[in-house]
Amino acid sequence: MSNVSNVENLSPQIIRQVTKEISTLCRNPPEGIKLFMNDEDVTDIQATIEGPAGTPYAGGTFRMKLVLGNNFPSEPPKAFFLTKIFHPNVSSNGEICVNTLKKDWKPELGIKHILLTVKCLLIVPNPESALNAEAGKLLLEQYEDYSLRAKMFTEIHAKPLRATGDNCSSEDKSSEGPQAKKHAGDKKIVEKKKRDKKKTLKRL
Repeated sequence: MSNVSNVENLSPQIIRQVTKEISTLCRNPPEGIKLFMNDEDVTDIQATIEGPAGTPYAGGTFRMKLVLGNNFPSEPPKAFFLTKIFHPNVSSNGEICVNTLKKDWKPELGIKHILLTVKCLLIVPNPESALNAEAGKLLLEQYEDYSLRAKMFTEIHAKPLRATGDNCSSEDKSSEGPQAKKHAGDKKIVEKKKRDKKKTLKRL
């Protein structure tokens, strides 16, 4: 997955078009999707998708990234999940395989269409074009096992992000941060106090 900016390789017209669409999506995001705008690099498009209800991904929040290539929009962008996920159409490095970003791509399809397609993929995986062969096989042959594994990944890796009032925040508000460490420290202090209290009571 490349972190190199493609801003200088895209025409000013394409950059304006992408910036305009992202701004619109930030103001009016599709249901269950939230965009994170990078003012310095419009080709760095990141979003979070809420795991749809009724799927093994429900309750999780999945961060994804779109990478616009030099020939966008003539060629489709690449899409990656940054959050680890057990899904037939997502490879071990997070790359997403979906027809919209392959043979069905049309230059007029926008960012919104791609995000909604990826969300739909969480509801209806396509084991026929599996990048994760194990997930594809389980989905077809042992759905319960597939569902349990996907739920476990969701539980471990896709805990909901803290709510922020800003739909276009560029800051990652995941629970894995200084705040989480602080709470862990607080917990240790409380446990130490409990132990000290027990020792005191024993002496009495």
